[in-house]
Amino acid sequence: MSIAEKSINILIVEDELLIAKNLSPKLEKLGYQIADIVSSGADAIQRARELRPDLILMDIVIKGDIDGIETAAIINQELDIPIIYTTAYADDATLQRAENTGSYGYLLKPFKEREMHATIKIALSKHQEAVSLKNLMALAAEKSENRSRFISMAYHDLNTPLTTIQLSAEMLEDSDLQRNPGTSNKNVDRIKRAVSNMSGLLEDILMLSKAESGKISLNLNPINATDLCNSILEELQPIVTDKHLIHFRSHTNPLHANLDAKLLHHLLTNLLSNAIKYSPNGGKVSLDLSCENQQIILCVRDEGIGMTPEYQGKLFQQFERGANVGKIKGSGLGLCIVKHIVDLHGGTISVESAIDKGTTFIVALPFCGDDNS
Repeated sequence: MSIAEKSINILIVEDELLIAKNLSPKLEKLGYQIADIVSSGADAIQRARELRPDLILMDIVIKGDIDGIETAAIINQELDIPIIYTTAYADDATLQRAENTGSYGYLLKPFKEREMHATIKIALSKHQEAVSLKNLMALAAEKSENRSRFISMAYHDLNTPLTTIQLSAEMLEDSDLQRNPGTSNKNVDRIKRAVSNMSGLLEDILMLSKAESGKISLNLNPINATDLCNSILEELQPIVTDKHLIHFRSHTNPLHANLDAKLLHHLLTNLLSNAIKYSPNGGKVSLDLSCENQQIILCVRDEGIGMTPEYQGKLFQQFERGANVGKIKGSGLGLCIVKHIVDLHGGTISVESAIDKGTTFIVALPFCGDDNS
C-alpha cells in the first residue's frame, strides 16, 4: 500500500503542551491522524515501540535526560520510522548533528501549514524510497532469471516517490524565496542533493541490470571526443571544490572516433566524479586524451586516498568498496558498470594506485577515426 492510500499516523514529541495541542488540529485538517503526544525522550521511545507510527515529529529540546536528537538516534537503531525534527532555531551545528541521525527533515516554529504539509510529504516519500531502494539493491545482488524484469519494474515504481520529493522541495523553495528573495534554504538544498543521489543510484542499478542481461546495445557514431571531454568536465563543476585543480589535456585536437557517446559519457562521468569524491583533501585531478595504435586512450588521475592491492583485485565487482573510504558515500556499482562499457567497446581498462598517493585509471578503446589514423 502506498503512502497516498493509507491514513498516516503521527507521533508528536513536544515538551510544550500548548504547542502540541495547537499542532494536532492542523495535522488533522491536512488528513493525518495523531497517534499520541508525549513530552520526553523515554516516553517517545516507548510509544514508538508500542504504536509503530508512520512518522514522528520530534522536538529537539524535550524533557528528560536525553534530547530529541539522542532520542531519534535510539529509535533509528531499533525501528524504521521517518523522523522530522522541530525546533525554534536551527544553527548549522545542530542541523549537522541531527542529519547524522538520519533525519528526514526539519520544521521551524512557528509552524506554517504549507511548509509542514510539504515537509511531511517529502519525509514519507523519502522513507518509501529508502525502503524500496534497500529492497532493490538486495534484488540486484541476487542471481535470478526474473531479476532484470523485476528491477525494471521497481525502477519505474521508485520514480513516483522521487517525483513527489522533487515537487515538494520545489514548493518549499518557492515559498522560501517569496519570503526571503535571493536567499538559499540549506534544508531544501539537502533534499535536492538527496534526490540527485538517489536518482543516480537508480540509474546505476538499472544500467547494471541491463548490461548483465545483454540488453545494452552499442550505438557507434562519429564523435568529437575532445568536445565530449570538455563538456563532461563542465557538467562536473558543481562538485569541484576550491581545493581541487582540474586539468584536461588532449594530445590530438580535435580527436574524432566512432564510439557510443552516451556510454562514453557515463564512463568518464563515473571515473572523474570518483576522482573528485575520493580526493577529499583536494589536489590535482587530470584527464588525458590521446590516440595510440588505432585506440583512443583516456587516462584519469587523482591524488586522493588511493586503494589497497587487495581491493584492486576485486575492483570491478558489484557492491565492492575499499576499506579506506570511511564516510565517503558510494554504492559499489559504478566501476562495475564502467567495466561493462569498456567490454562492450572491445577495449581494456587498467588501474594503478597506492594508499594516500592517488589512483590512475587507463581506458583504451578501439576506434575508426578518419582524422587520427
